[in-house]
Amino acid sequence: MAYDYDVIVIGGGAAGLTASGMAANFGAKTLMLERHRLGGDCTWTGCVPSKAILKAAKVAHHVREANAYGLTDHPVEVDFARVMQRVHHIRDEVYEDADRPEIYTNMGVDVMEAEASFVDDHTLALKTSEGTKRLSSRFIVIAAGASAFVPPIEGIQDTPHLTNESLFEIDTLPKRFAIVGGGPIGTEMSQAFNRLGSEVYVLERGAQIMGNDDTELAGMLQSRLAKEGVNYVLNASVQQLSKSVGGVTLAYKSGEETKKLEVDQVLLATGRRPNVAGLNLEAAGVTYTTRGIPVNEKCRTNRRHIYAIGDIAGRYQFTHMSEHMAKVAVTNMLLKVPMKIDMKHVPWVTYTDPELGHVGATQKELKEKGINYEVYAFPYTKVDRAVTESETTGMIKVYAKKFNGKILGVDVLGTSAGELISEYGLAMRNGLTLRHMADTIHAYPTYGLGARRAADQWYVRKQSAGLVKFLKFIFRYRGPVNEYVPGTIV
Repeated sequence: MAYDYDVIVIGGGAAGLTASGMAANFGAKTLMLERHRLGGDCTWTGCVPSKAILKAAKVAHHVREANAYGLTDHPVEVDFARVMQRVHHIRDEVYEDADRPEIYTNMGVDVMEAEASFVDDHTLALKTSEGTKRLSSRFIVIAAGASAFVPPIEGIQDTPHLTNESLFEIDTLPKRFAIVGGGPIGTEMSQAFNRLGSEVYVLERGAQIMGNDDTELAGMLQSRLAKEGVNYVLNASVQQLSKSVGGVTLAYKSGEETKKLEVDQVLLATGRRPNVAGLNLEAAGVTYTTRGIPVNEKCRTNRRHIYAIGDIAGRYQFTHMSEHMAKVAVTNMLLKVPMKIDMKHVPWVTYTDPELGHVGATQKELKEKGINYEVYAFPYTKVDRAVTESETTGMIKVYAKKFNGKILGVDVLGTSAGELISEYGLAMRNGLTLRHMADTIHAYPTYGLGARRAADQWYVRKQSAGLVKFLKFIFRYRGPVNEYVPGTIV
């Protein structure tokens, strides 16, 4: 009772907002600290603005490609400033609806704009506009997030460049736009800006974009984006950035040759690094590395009363993972109910058109662990909803046990892939198999029906010619015996 608070949460992003709200609802005297504005990366520089600009780009694309739907194609005049005004309006709308301080003060959370650093393991020094003060807490939750990583490229400090933290503040569409990095952010923005009218170049260190996703499906997505007009420079290592008359010149090495590329703007989509600097974690005795603050399966640091959640914890840097970790931390911290991080069913989705999603184990992980599995694939060309909407680029790939249909992992490329991935995540989390999914009625015609059709393939493979012949003999059936070769899709 000697502490000022029961819980102090450092950070007001997705993780901090969730943890603060839960702590207050459980009756804990709670303080949430945020050095800038509530909402964090997701609301201001990540999920929300990127999806808003992707939607505008998709509309522009469909207008240009209207002929595919039996309509008349039309050229699109993009007013980029207005596009960005809409993006800003949507950010503000999300903030007002879910993130503004009054929402949390009404829950009983004290909200303070301050920059926090540890004095000891229970005390924080808070730097505010009115000066510095100290407050103590029984429990402390570190949810300080992560920031865009700017690699040590020669000349980068003297050359204008964008990251996701500045991209959504520009109001002029780059005519020539270079994106360094072919991961989720780089891939989403390459399609968005290409569709809005930029000449886009993606420089990727690897031989293919989306290196953490299924190789086949990532390749299909890359081919789709290249067909739309995105220019790829693969196996490229950027050596230098410099100012030029038109904007920026990139010098990059591809193979043994060094080349140059002149563009108006360059976006560095080169990952994110945890915000551990400035917290003075040493004073609290909290262990950390450049990759973040290590936590156990309960989100606890090496100090029993200090928890770390969200991007700063060095796990998957997703908003949904931040919220999950907040739930795990607060449940263990305040309710003393054992709850563990679910690392087996973490979904991720790249919101391109088509979307690319994953949940569970990857094929690479299954092979490395020597786990036997079967691949049950189903193409979007056989999903009737996709056919009616001319959205047939895509594939569902399920990795499951041959004997009982236990689902081990799933990759989906296609329209509504994110929604399908959530269905598979629910099934895996609750022990449902491909048999359960195949036996569940799905509405027709939906993209979700594709998940059931993929599950049907398990039944097809379980059927043997010998069994059919036995049934024919017993019941005196007269039809032919179908024998399906591997790869047959029914």
